Amino acid sequence: MKGVILAGGLGTRLHPLTRVTNKHLLPIYTKPMIYYPIECLVKAGIEDILVVTGGNSAGDFLRLLGNGEEFGLKHINYTYQKGEGGIAEALGLARHFADGEPIVVVLGDNLLEHNIADAVQRFREQGGGAKILLKQVHDPQRFGVAELEGEKVVRIVEKPKEPKSDLAVIGIYMYDGTVFEMIDDLEPSERGELEITDVNNKYIARQAMTWDRVEGWWTDAGTFDSLLRASNLVADGGANK
Repeated sequence: MKGVILAGGLGTRLHPLTRVTNKHLLPIYTKPMIYYPIECLVKAGIEDILVVTGGNSAGDFLRLLGNGEEFGLKHINYTYQKGEGGIAEALGLARHFADGEPIVVVLGDNLLEHNIADAVQRFREQGGGAKILLKQVHDPQRFGVAELEGEKVVRIVEKPKEPKSDLAVIGIYMYDGTVFEMIDDLEPSERGELEITDVNNKYIARQAMTWDRVEGWWTDAGTFDSLLRASNLVADGGANK
């Protein structure tokens, strides 16, 4: 199993900080943000990792991370996303890296209190399809929201005005090798991007989607408020424990 970290984009919600650097190089307490998704994958037993980056600071990732010796890795792979075509477009750049193997995808600005090793193991045992991680939140209208019938996910709705649950889909996804065929079939959304929610709904339509619930805290770090919150949470007790 391989890991893909999506760390591109322009981070415009964090201007002026991101006018001079990539969002994922900003500090979260004592470490650059990009350290946390790498640690998340390594602690789940995934050591073959691709970082998808973009913008004007892509070379800084190589200078910072090198080949990943600090994380116990022998090598880190890199690729470059031009512009902002959406999460699914960025994931599509991992096609040759994945080479038909299952992958765990982590959005580079997502942080968790606990590691995902158990969820990854359950996905391995699943033998195909996809898995998402859900977290109960107080403001689900900000996220992709999972609608359930019993214990089965029947649909994911992106930023619904009237959410039918309080279960947000966090930025960690697990897919088998067919994910790239699904990306090929996507049409751009109204904002001109290839949406990861559409990929997930394709797996749901195939009845090939499972989910796990996230225990402990989870946050992204894509706004000033969430960047501060992430730093405070890590300072209080650490991440990927």
